Amino acid sequence: MSKAKLFPNTFLHQLALVAVCALPLAAAAAPAKPVVAVIPKGTTHEFWKSVHAGAVKAGQEENAEILWQGPAKEDDRKGQIEVVQNCSSRGVDAIVLAPLDEVALARPVEAAVKRGIPVVIIDSDLKSKAFASFVATDNYAAGKLAAKHMAESLAGKEGAGTGNILVMRYLEGSASNSNRENGFLDGLKEYAPKALVVSSNQYAGVTAESALKTAQNLLNKFPALDGIFTPNAPTTFGMLRALRIAGRSKQAKLIGFDATDPLLDAMKAGEIAGLVVQDPFRMGYLGVKTALAAKRGEKVADRIDTGARLIVAADLDKPDVRELIHPDLKRWLGE
Repeated sequence: MSKAKLFPNTFLHQLALVAVCALPLAAAAAPAKPVVAVIPKGTTHEFWKSVHAGAVKAGQEENAEILWQGPAKEDDRKGQIEVVQNCSSRGVDAIVLAPLDEVALARPVEAAVKRGIPVVIIDSDLKSKAFASFVATDNYAAGKLAAKHMAESLAGKEGAGTGNILVMRYLEGSASNSNRENGFLDGLKEYAPKALVVSSNQYAGVTAESALKTAQNLLNKFPALDGIFTPNAPTTFGMLRALRIAGRSKQAKLIGFDATDPLLDAMKAGEIAGLVVQDPFRMGYLGVKTALAAKRGEKVADRIDTGARLIVAADLDKPDVRELIHPDLKRWLGE
């Protein structure tokens, strides 16, 4: 697919972002239903499609209307802020938000709450106390899970637990990814204290293309690597491509995040040592359920952990893993 299709003209894209929430409630087909705006970080990655599917399931169970709208690129802070503001102005019953920036989205969320609209944060934390609940992976713990597997992967080397490790970060301001990265680095100190982290301060950016460029620069700078950690799907795929281009795809243990088909195929081929898999379907489902409970005035938990597990190639035939990595999107989204 071309970039033009993925990332449309900025002006036209901004119009599209606000179109759904800009409509007055009077124009809604079924005004008796509660309306929940679910606003992801982006709409192109498989992760968000699973979140959408979970939200739709919860909406059907609750007889609620789900408004799904978010930016195409995961660095469009302005676009996401405008969606939150327009949904607030429209007067939706609740908002479920995966904030692109833990600081920039705080004020729009606080404004929505002042209007009497409960907000549930999913996926990535927000520097605010206004929201009703945080429904997400325990990203710090998930990062430590990756570090534990890295240590186990290095154990077969001479001088067990040693090696040169590279961490390619994602994007400044993304709380979920920062927590994964920091969890991995702290976990490495615990599980493989003799390992040497050669670099952990380079950011890949939001696309696989930008991640590829950063990864190629890092691989050129560090020709001898034993392990690599990447905190999400775009960074993992960008690093994978760079390793393939360099002819090094099986030389270093690559541990990444999220389960897309290209990454799963690479893991089957021995190019990825492990993937930390979240449960985005459950995240979307519980996000909507919790938001509606908060709207009804029910007490909800401050934080809800949706879980994560590390999978390797041998796990892919397990029924519970298949269900986790390939939820039935067609059933809920018609695709």
